[in-house]
Amino acid sequence: MDENNNTAVFTVSEITAKVKSLIDLNFPAVAIEGEISNFRPNAGGHLYFTLKDEGAQLSAVMFKGRAASLSFQPRDGTKVRAFGNLTVYAAQGKYQINITRMEIAGEGDILRMIEERKRALAAEGLFDSARKKPIPRLPETVGIVTSPTGAAVRDILNIARRRNSGIGITILPAQVQGEAAAEAVARQIMTANAFGMCDVLIVGRGGGSLEDLLPFSDEKVVRAIAGSKIPVVSAVGHEIDWSLADYAADVRAPTPSAAAELVFTQKAEIEDEISGAKSILEEKMSSLIREARMELRAFDAESMEIRLRSILSPLKARLDAASEQAAAKIRDAAKDASARILSCRRTLEDASPESIMRRGYAVVRDGSGNVIRKASDAAPGCELSITLADGTISAVSK
Repeated sequence: MDENNNTAVFTVSEITAKVKSLIDLNFPAVAIEGEISNFRPNAGGHLYFTLKDEGAQLSAVMFKGRAASLSFQPRDGTKVRAFGNLTVYAAQGKYQINITRMEIAGEGDILRMIEERKRALAAEGLFDSARKKPIPRLPETVGIVTSPTGAAVRDILNIARRRNSGIGITILPAQVQGEAAAEAVARQIMTANAFGMCDVLIVGRGGGSLEDLLPFSDEKVVRAIAGSKIPVVSAVGHEIDWSLADYAADVRAPTPSAAAELVFTQKAEIEDEISGAKSILEEKMSSLIREARMELRAFDAESMEIRLRSILSPLKARLDAASEQAAAKIRDAAKDASARILSCRRTLEDASPESIMRRGYAVVRDGSGNVIRKASDAAPGCELSITLADGTISAVSK
C-alpha cells in the first residue's frame, strides 16, 4: 500500500493476471465480426492475424487443430465472423481472441438460406435420383457453361486436349459471380437445350467463398439444370464446396478438372478397349471357323457313304424282315385258303347227284322229263325213266 495516497501497488504480472481473470470470466464465448489484416500463418499450422473495423483492432489466434476445419482460405481484407473466447496474452500484455471456429461474415445466414431453399426444392422432387440421366460414354460435343476467362475453363480445355482432342467443345460464356451470374448461367443452360448444342454439359466455376459460389445455389440455376434434357455435370469450386446445383445435376464432380476427366474419355483407353474387343472377336471367329471345318469333314464322300450306310442298313434290315414276315403270312394265308377250298370241294362233291346216287339213290322222271317226287305224281300206266349211278332203267307205273 502506497503510504502517500493509500493506493494499492501491483506488479505487472499481478495486474495482468487480474485483467486476464476478469476477461476469461466475462467473455468465455464470443462471436466477433471484423476484417482480417496482418495475416501470418506459421510453419506449425497456427494462424495469427488481426481483426479490425473502422474504430479498433483485436489480436487473434487460431491453432492448427481448429484451422484445419476451415472451409475457406483466410487472407487480408476478408470480412469474417470469429467464434471463441477472449483471453490475455500476458507476455505481451494484450488481450486477444482465441478462435475455435470462423466463417466468412454472413456465411451462417447464407447457409441457412441455402438449407431452406434446398428443402423446398427437394420437396418438389428436383433432386430425386430417378431424374438423373446417364453421362454419355463418348460424346461428340461437350458444352461448358462457365466464365470464358476463368481458371476453370483453362483447366477443362487442357485436360480435354490431353485426353481426347477429337471431342468437340462448345463454350457457353457466363458470368459466374455477382448478382447477374445466376441469370446468365441459367440462360446458357436453356440455350444449349433449345438448340441441341451438345451431348453433355459441364456447369461450374473455380473455387471461391460461399458468397462467390452463391449463384450456383440460385433457384433459377437449379431449375434450369433439373429441366435440362442434356445430361449435366456440376463442377463448382473445390472438393469441399457444395452448391444446390450439385444436387440437381446428373453427376457432381468435385472440381472442374475432375469434371473434364469424367466427360472426356481418354482416347488411348477407347483404343485399348477397341483393340481388346477386336482380339476377342477374332478369336471367337477363329474358333467358329475351326468348329465349322471339323463339322464339314463329316460331309466328305467317304464319310457320307459311311453315314448313309449307317442310316440305310437298319432300314434295309427292317425291310427284309418285313418282307419275310409278309411272305410268311401270305404263305400261311394261301395254305389256309387251299385247305378251305379243298374242304368246300369235298363238301360239294359229297352233295352232288352222282355221289348221292352212288349211295343207292335214283332220279325218277316221267315221259316228259319231269322229276317224280311223290308216287301220286305218276298215274298208272305212265312210262317212267329211272336214272341210277351207272345207267337208266325204263319202267311203267301201276
